Amino acid sequence: MTPSACPPAPADDRRERRTALGVAAAGSFLTPFMLSAVNVALPAIGRSLTADTVQLGWVATAILIAAAAALVPAGRLADLHGRKKCFQLGMVLVAAATLAAGLAPSIELLLACRVFQGVGIAFVFSTGVALVTAVYPREERGRVLGITVAAVYAGLSLGPLVGGALTEGWSWRAIFLLPPPFCLLLAWLTGRNLRGEWAPACGGRLDRIGAAIYAAAVIALLAGLADLHHPAGGALFAAGLAGLVLFGRWEIRHPEPLFEVRLLLENRVFAFSCLAALIHYAATFGVTFLMSLCLQVIQGLSPREAGLVLSVQPLFMACVSPFAGRLSDRLEPRFPASAGMAVTALALFGLMHAAASASLVPVLVALALLGFGFALFSSPNMNAILSAVDARFYGVAAGSVATMRLIGQGVSLGVVTLMFAIRVGRETLGGIDRAVFLSGLRGALAVFLVLCLVGAGVSLARGRLRAPGRRQAS
Repeated sequence: MTPSACPPAPADDRRERRTALGVAAAGSFLTPFMLSAVNVALPAIGRSLTADTVQLGWVATAILIAAAAALVPAGRLADLHGRKKCFQLGMVLVAAATLAAGLAPSIELLLACRVFQGVGIAFVFSTGVALVTAVYPREERGRVLGITVAAVYAGLSLGPLVGGALTEGWSWRAIFLLPPPFCLLLAWLTGRNLRGEWAPACGGRLDRIGAAIYAAAVIALLAGLADLHHPAGGALFAAGLAGLVLFGRWEIRHPEPLFEVRLLLENRVFAFSCLAALIHYAATFGVTFLMSLCLQVIQGLSPREAGLVLSVQPLFMACVSPFAGRLSDRLEPRFPASAGMAVTALALFGLMHAAASASLVPVLVALALLGFGFALFSSPNMNAILSAVDARFYGVAAGSVATMRLIGQGVSLGVVTLMFAIRVGRETLGGIDRAVFLSGLRGALAVFLVLCLVGAGVSLARGRLRAPGRRQAS
């Protein structure tokens, strides 16, 4: 696209702000809704498609690996060709892949559809937040980011409830067959109601070699982690780490980098905030997967009942997140974010002991505490990331936020898959011994707890947020 062909940016008015916020919030709701609904249906998917515990782990992991691998290139494409256009493309791709997943006759085809879902989600995640940050002033950013984060948690809250009800009352396939019309509707409304485009890097070029190195490195890293107990998995994991180093060196030398590595090297707040986000998601995302299986396989709950229990965590997230966002507009974001991570660590410790309890009360308390801590961390940390960079880097920063989230989530499920492969093996859910399952669950939660404590230290060490007038890394 040449500079003369660049799409016009819309006027920065109140109507445009509300529309952008509505679009971003709707996209932020829909994709996590689908992700969390599937977690409740995993036992039913396993029975229907004769899948073992490791394959079920890949149902949750494959979509995250694909999304993480595609997200940074998607963010750059959005800056080059228009964030609105890429948001619409992502929604259409999610709709098509989700529909195909609902019709999949085998676990292998379902996994393939999950990969394409992940690519579509990458375009949605990399554009929604960037649209909002482009039209809202700095002093309002914490509030509106709190709204988008609350939408994520609302999707996570309703996902288990609706997913459990659909699985129990109809079929797990309904979870995939119902969302596509809403995705297509949102894509249409975006094109109809948002004027113009946001393409701040229009006229630039996509670093194709850098994109290939990045995608290959992320895929190798996360796939290798899930298979780390085998020599081939260890080699793949090491290759992924080496690939990320190679990607960083390549990007520093490239005249139009896919990712501004210097933001990480020269901007301490941005770098440490991104690392804290990665660690926090790595320490928390697998909890829903673990507890979904625990509540149904060990506690004997139905999918509907398990969904109701699991909704406690994201419900607390949705309630606390807007207040945490406003708090970060008044205080240094590192303080509420670090406190939130400490609360999360306490909740993980509680879950290690509550999982085998005959009563659901300890589980409910631990999940509520987990939701509170997660919200207290997430909105302030996102505010710190986006407020630490110049406006021209909003697309890259938003892509970085989502990349850290997805890589962290992939690491989290990789830890779960690895623990189940070591402790449980390739057993179907019906053949799992209670003590063996709880051993794998507690092992994963112990890893998460250690990660969370490390992350709290990283969060505190990020330093003061840059003043608005201070020069940013470029």
